[in-house]
Amino acid sequence: MNYLSGFSEYRRENQNNSIFKTAMSSEADWCIHLYGKSPVTGRIVGNDVYEVTIDCKETGEFTIKKLFVKFLYPVEQNEIITKLIKKIDKKVKKLNLEPTENFRERYFIKNKTLYPLMKEREVVFFTLLEGDIIRGLIQDFSMFDITVGLKGGVPLTFLRHGIYDAKNKAGRCFLKSFQQEAQDWKKSDLYILKNQE
Repeated sequence: MNYLSGFSEYRRENQNNSIFKTAMSSEADWCIHLYGKSPVTGRIVGNDVYEVTIDCKETGEFTIKKLFVKFLYPVEQNEIITKLIKKIDKKVKKLNLEPTENFRERYFIKNKTLYPLMKEREVVFFTLLEGDIIRGLIQDFSMFDITVGLKGGVPLTFLRHGIYDAKNKAGRCFLKSFQQEAQDWKKSDLYILKNQE
């Protein structure tokens, strides 16, 4: 059987990781960007299956569906990250898209597409539902989120349910809808044919 070298092990170790678990255990302040609302700053003090509780300095504790979280990062990185994610795809923003609970209406990226992109350090341009463009190298991913190293390796984590598009510099699409047929992971040096063993 053909396979991606190291992929099964990586998925087994990382698929259930969550940035919310990391943020909660850090007991530090995070900058949390939300769909349709201004960013909030605070500590994550509750992490349920579908909801997260934030202790915000300005408004106190509140609970929000994870569905409405766009991306987050430690608050000390706010100034540099704000400078690095200024680009907006205006055409996407005009679509007025919102995150949906309906899985069939989401834009998916297969894990076996992400894995070679991460290992081979290919720059990826992710566009989120509100048009935010996140450009960088994939550092980590789970079934819930993707962490990208922006310029200088500064990490930013966004939720996978908020993806609208993902492409490389040449415009090659990495969404499942395109990769079902293209299967670019089979072109990776990590892809092992059974008869190569």
